[in-house]
Amino acid sequence: MPRRRMTMASIDLHFHSRASDGALTPAEVIGRAHEREATLVALTDHDCLRGLGEAAETAARLGVGFLNGVEASVSWGNKGQTVHIVGLGIDPAHPALVDGLACVRQGRIDRAREMAEQLARVGIDGAFDGAMAWCHNPELISRTHFARFLVESGRVKDVRTVFRKYLTPGKPGYVAHQWATLSDAVGWIVAAGGVAVIAHPGRYDLGRTLMERLIVDFKDAGGEAIEVASGSHSLDDMHKFALLAQRFDLWSSAGSDFHAPGEGCRDVGRTEDLPPICRPVWDRLAERILRPALTE
Repeated sequence: MPRRRMTMASIDLHFHSRASDGALTPAEVIGRAHEREATLVALTDHDCLRGLGEAAETAARLGVGFLNGVEASVSWGNKGQTVHIVGLGIDPAHPALVDGLACVRQGRIDRAREMAEQLARVGIDGAFDGAMAWCHNPELISRTHFARFLVESGRVKDVRTVFRKYLTPGKPGYVAHQWATLSDAVGWIVAAGGVAVIAHPGRYDLGRTLMERLIVDFKDAGGEAIEVASGSHSLDDMHKFALLAQRFDLWSSAGSDFHAPGEGCRDVGRTEDLPPICRPVWDRLAERILRPALTE
């Protein structure tokens, strides 16, 4: 594939609010995307649907196209690799999705207490209470909340460094967790009328063979798309996953994975243009996009 200069699109189909581990309310994050001239967005909080009503109302008021979304946590493969599956164009009231995500949320607080105990063993006390202070939804306490506590306490300079030093596999604050199965998570999304998307595939520690096996299992479960443009993808990653999307007949998505101002590599509301060989997932979802009513 020929190299090209990276340009920006006004579409963002993957970002977070306070309903999970984002720093802004649903209204605030949609407003920020609008300020950055977004034309189509999707709120995709982790394992949670509670922010979608506020986000959809704000998008309608501001004249921004909107898709109901979610990001489901999945344990996949023999070693329980954690992967994330975004659902776009979902019905947020569908019982299978609502009940399935409620099951996924169980156990997060127990995991958080174990993370805090492990951090205490390396001299970091008060991590559980510190993380909870950042958490607006206790059911969804996450590694990001611990990372913000550690930055606020002055122990680490930024969230990215916290993850690298403490919160990834093999580090002192990481605790594995059994999430949904891939087939269950994709099944809930499909049952709710949505399209399942492999989120930020460049972040997973998978070689070529395992990545292709993940895609095959994902498609067998009913998945249809993959994130090609992501806040955590390089230009080389985009080329790689565009080619995989073409090879496996997947739609292509684009999302910033924005959580908070100053965190991560990409602000909300703008993503890189997809390579020309991609089929944009928003074409697949045209009938599910909530568009502002025209006024005379």
